[in-house]
Amino acid sequence: MAAISDFDVVLFGGTGDLVMRKLLPALYRQHRAGNLPAAGRILCLGRTIADHNAYLLEVQTTSRRYLGGDYDDAIWYSFAARIEYLRMDLRELAGYDGLRARLLEHPERVRVYYLATAPSLFTEICQHLAAVGLNGQNSRVVLEKPLGHDLASSREINAAVGRHFSENQIYRIDHYLGKEAVQNLLALRFGNTLFEPLWRREWIASVQITVTETVGVEGRGDFYDKTGALRDMVQNHLLQLLCMVGMEPPSNIHADAVRDEKLKVLRSLKPIGANEVDTKAVRGQYKAGAVDGEKVCAYADEEGIAPDSRTETFVALKAEIDTWRWAGVPFYLRTGKRMQERLAEIVVNFREVPHCIFDMPACPQFANRLVIRLQPDESVRLYLLAKQPGGDEIRLRPVFLDLDFDETFKTRRPDAYERLLTDVIRGRLTLFMRGDELEEAWKWVEPILEAWQASYETPKIYPAGSWGPAASTALLSRDGFCWPEES
Repeated sequence: MAAISDFDVVLFGGTGDLVMRKLLPALYRQHRAGNLPAAGRILCLGRTIADHNAYLLEVQTTSRRYLGGDYDDAIWYSFAARIEYLRMDLRELAGYDGLRARLLEHPERVRVYYLATAPSLFTEICQHLAAVGLNGQNSRVVLEKPLGHDLASSREINAAVGRHFSENQIYRIDHYLGKEAVQNLLALRFGNTLFEPLWRREWIASVQITVTETVGVEGRGDFYDKTGALRDMVQNHLLQLLCMVGMEPPSNIHADAVRDEKLKVLRSLKPIGANEVDTKAVRGQYKAGAVDGEKVCAYADEEGIAPDSRTETFVALKAEIDTWRWAGVPFYLRTGKRMQERLAEIVVNFREVPHCIFDMPACPQFANRLVIRLQPDESVRLYLLAKQPGGDEIRLRPVFLDLDFDETFKTRRPDAYERLLTDVIRGRLTLFMRGDELEEAWKWVEPILEAWQASYETPKIYPAGSWGPAASTALLSRDGFCWPEES
């Protein structure tokens, strides 16, 4: 792996949850692994903590909780020496002169501006950086989701940022693309001869992509009630995973070669019109129930949620890629909060054999399937039918070949934010979204949003701790399919 150049990482929103819970722990782990140059600095910007020492104490307390067994006092203090806290109002141009003075101490370094703030601040931050001359070619800006509330606002944000930074300086982050299992999907498809000949409509019956959480809104009720599951998860995470499954082989692994193929997938998605939303899309909202044996309240009773809210906490969709490779193959997308399990996986269901000469097991459907698990553990499993030992007759039973990353490679795997942060510093754009990808994703999602907003129907209710509303089961059963937990 290429060495990382000296850098200055500037974390806007340095007192926020994302920085404390994800970004600083990720950088600590890379420091602990010896992957960061000694001179690399981390500048954290915020206004709610009074001074540098108070900030370090807050970071240490929070990081100790999230790092668990990775935390070590001696390593922590050597890492903390990299951190500088600047108290400033991100909306006020005056504060950026102080930031400029700090960064110009080392003008030759790579500068990474990570905007871990509300998207409403993106435009002002980029304007102020440009106003003080901090948008040079050695600068990179990382944008967190959600990038807009709809197509128009997304275009507005991208245009505003694009006035001050070129496209190859903009890193639109989707942390699911940094997961090892997603990258292994590329390796399985394009590094082996086994799967690619089968990766098409003649041999694949359906694809299912599930990302579910057991948690609720976690104190973010005001934000979530204006967003919902379709904007929060489908428009970015799930559509990006769909692209990784559905894309054509790129000419190489370079950023634009990969992103060109992902863009083609998004442009090939069949639109879901207003007259099709009822049969191809399901929205749900959790009611009171039990998760992991503990009672939890309904979404409408969460803090910051209006009692008559129609915001969806669950979405299931039937998507179709209108190409020669995928024509007629349904891609089922599902995401939800307060579900039975925390799970993220891609299931590729292969077609049944055309004529079986054996007695089949009780549930023969999709005996051959590839399961790429992203969380809670990361693995790849290929399910097959094999002969059950013993007996006078050949009887088949399901078995699987298992690639468990922990057992196979026996080495620590960096988490998604570790991988993506180091990719930004190195200038690698492959695992980040391009502006035209984001626009096409919004174009596909927006008609669904508009149909729901115009409808008098409320979201389907499902008990917290379940697998979602019954309508999501019906969505698949109309095509003769079922979700993995139902098979």
